Amino acid sequence: MDTSFDFQPVYPYHDLLVELGQVEMALDGLDGRKESERDALQPGLESRMQSLLDALDHLAV
Repeated sequence: MDTSFDFQPVYPYHDLLVELGQVEMALDGLDGRKESERDALQPGLESRMQSLLDALDHLAV
């Protein structure tokens, strides 16, 4: 039985999903912050989320 399996193609996809989850949690956590902090942090987080989603779209799974 051949037990060799190349996980290399799976790593980028997995890493992007993990980071996407972290950004989603950070966005969810904005509710507990002051309005000025939300206003400062939200655009960067949303931009990062869009970049991650674009990267996921371009990966061949």
